[in-house]
Amino acid sequence: MESLGGAEFAPEMTYLNTSSCGLLPRRTVAAVRLLADELAAGRPGGAGEWSAVTAARQSFARLSGVDEGRVAVGGSVSVHVGLIASSLHPGAEVLFPEGEYASVITPFLVRGDLKLRYAPLEHLADAVGPQTSLVAFSSVQSSDGRIADLSAVRAAALAHGARTLVDASQSAGWLPLDAAAWDLTVTGGFKYLLCPRGVSFLTMTEEAQATLVPIHAGTFAAEDLWGTTYGPIEELARSARRFDEPPAFLSYHGAKESLALLEETGIDAVHAHDTALARRFRAGLTELGHRPVPGDSAIVAVPGLGHRVPGLADAGVVVSERAGNLRAAFHLYNTAAEVDRVLDVLSG
Repeated sequence: MESLGGAEFAPEMTYLNTSSCGLLPRRTVAAVRLLADELAAGRPGGAGEWSAVTAARQSFARLSGVDEGRVAVGGSVSVHVGLIASSLHPGAEVLFPEGEYASVITPFLVRGDLKLRYAPLEHLADAVGPQTSLVAFSSVQSSDGRIADLSAVRAAALAHGARTLVDASQSAGWLPLDAAAWDLTVTGGFKYLLCPRGVSFLTMTEEAQATLVPIHAGTFAAEDLWGTTYGPIEELARSARRFDEPPAFLSYHGAKESLALLEETGIDAVHAHDTALARRFRAGLTELGHRPVPGDSAIVAVPGLGHRVPGLADAGVVVSERAGNLRAAFHLYNTAAEVDRVLDVLSG
């Protein structure tokens, strides 16, 4: 099985660590370098082009199945989650899976006046009750690649009138995302979306937008984008753009190219490619006597094998250790030969 990335990628090692940080396509590097060179030379147009931010927003909207008017841009998941956490009433209950990623939990925790409750991922839907205001969880778990039972959680939330917040940082880019099915989604762009760090997306229904206050609104949140540079903004954007953070233009010039590449390739094709490699790896691990976390995720975790990560790095294989697990993450630039390479090193 060959790479789907073609000439866009040229890793110098066996890179299976997209769950930590995705590789940048050549076109993305070129776009960032061009803007950086222009800025160093004295670019007359300022820090970057708003059109690049718009193009990235539109690409993500298409990739996630929502209208661009429901997408806000930013620089990190935790800032988006902090915006959402600030909107909840004191005493509201937020339900998380046990072991959820810290950026999804901590903005709610620091409020100090919310009720936080946890349940095993496999029982998350059962734990939703009439007292639950929000269910916040990752569609794919960071530490071990398990995929949440999305349909069950959605049905339980609907039945009890709870809102949903899905972190798609470990899934968007390889697992088809239907953002329209959720009240809110947050996604870091620097993993499977192949964007430079400093790119993130928040999607929300119109109903959810009505409950949020754009607490970090600045110049870019105005309906008339360049019409209110001084003094208070008289009219905030009527779309989700009013929740934008000021964009990091270097990152968004790159994001425009990365997301275009994913659109050209197709998420269904990437999903088939990534999960096929992961199945090959799981089968090989089983033959070696290891017990990987079961499932059909592009992320493969092997409990108790995290201590092998430094040795693999010495052999030119980049994976990660999370919660004691060896974690390998497969994406469009990986190949079957790389799977076999890792298995060969682990068998030694």
